[in-house]
Amino acid sequence: MKTTDLKRLASGADGRSAVAAASLPDLATSADLLDIAVGTVASPIGDLIVAVTPRGLARVAFDDEDLDQVARELASALSPRVLESARATDQVRRELGEYFDRRRTRFDVAVDRRLIHGIARDVLAQTSRVPFGRTSTYGEIAGRIGRPRAARAVGNALGSNPIPIVIPCHRVLRAGGALGGYGGGVDRKETLLALEGAMLA
Repeated sequence: MKTTDLKRLASGADGRSAVAAASLPDLATSADLLDIAVGTVASPIGDLIVAVTPRGLARVAFDDEDLDQVARELASALSPRVLESARATDQVRRELGEYFDRRRTRFDVAVDRRLIHGIARDVLAQTSRVPFGRTSTYGEIAGRIGRPRAARAVGNALGSNPIPIVIPCHRVLRAGGALGGYGGGVDRKETLLALEGAMLA
């Protein structure tokens, strides 16, 4: 049953059923039945949907993504047991809030990389090392993974990053400082870089 189905049942039920439905995520967590917890974070670049597993943060989605497709991806690759849970997503929501308030320059939340495959594993591992307020280029990342001619493949890997912001693919630019692409759109990339005070050409 989807979270929306549970909410619909709760809204049309008596108070006791509503309370039971609201406590379901906590009960599922304590019984080790919650494989993926989902939460929402308000931000200057739109609402962010976060998905957390017992291993860590597995997905950050922008509010204009196809959220049904995101749900199918999570269910297919990780688990169909998905519920909305404030408690289980509290750390990542708090850290993202602090980041957007300019009170955090690095994330401490654990990351679940099971949605990252192939060359993207190496690319995003290197991308994670680009510090707050700094930038790198597709070519530099390609060189760091030992594939100096693979700048285009690096760009594709960055575009498929399932955990943007926390894995900071927005910090990777084209040679010469041009923004390049971004899975969340170039406007969001520019906003994130401005928030971090990154110098752009």
